[in-house]
Amino acid sequence: MKTTPAIDARRLSCGYRGEPVLKDLSFAVNRGDFFILIGPNGSGKTTLMKSLAGILGATGDLKVLGRPVADYSRKALARHIAFVPQQLPVDFPFSVREVVLMGRAPHQGILGLETLADLAAADRVMAITDIAQLADRRLNCLSGGELQRVFIAKALCQEPEIILLDEPTAFLDLAHQIQVMDLLENLKEEKGITIIMVCHDLNLAAMYGDRLLLMRAGEILSMGTPNEVLTFPTLEAAYGCVLLTEKSPLGDFPRVTTIPGRLLPPLNLSGMRPTGPRRPRRS
Repeated sequence: MKTTPAIDARRLSCGYRGEPVLKDLSFAVNRGDFFILIGPNGSGKTTLMKSLAGILGATGDLKVLGRPVADYSRKALARHIAFVPQQLPVDFPFSVREVVLMGRAPHQGILGLETLADLAAADRVMAITDIAQLADRRLNCLSGGELQRVFIAKALCQEPEIILLDEPTAFLDLAHQIQVMDLLENLKEEKGITIIMVCHDLNLAAMYGDRLLLMRAGEILSMGTPNEVLTFPTLEAAYGCVLLTEKSPLGDFPRVTTIPGRLLPPLNLSGMRPTGPRRPRRS
């Protein structure tokens, strides 16, 4: 039986101050997918995420869990979608527990008073994200990886079916990148949460993404599995640089390697390069 997509966008367009950014995007995200947006800077990925989260208005048809997004109140939408932005606030004097409890706001009444159920939910998601030991720490005392887990915990406290994350691994070292990606994959596998995230690391996208959406200049250049999207001609068209794509030794997904200019053959008289990288220079 065919299930309703988590996100169904048709002819979605959006911009700022009359300048278009997204141009007639049409795509769907299946429930329980790890769906990753990739593409060069300025391609519209963050704008798309804000549109899906209901932060930016857009023209076209956008359905969330089978219902038009316009049918949701802001509070009702927040019960289904949680958004973790790229820029995480650290300059206000709240503890980790207080920030995580903010995720309960969509489920609280007008007074916003915390119940025992809210406190239990916060404790539960702090345990899942491995930050229970940080509950009384202030945000400005946390590392980048810890901060990311705090705001993922806050998003989980909303009890959403969809989590949107804008570059959650940016500025993290390799160990913290893998910790965050493993956490998101576990949420997908164990909780059935649909994960939609922006990622600039093509190899992380290849390893974790069920489906990728490659954007360029506000349009969809390619969409599909990592093997379908991460091909040499497609990536060269998107990024304008030479990349090597090959099968990863870790599994059935591609590995992408950037080729430094010094390893490329020189341009010939017609302005073209001979195919294939040249050998590295000997020291």
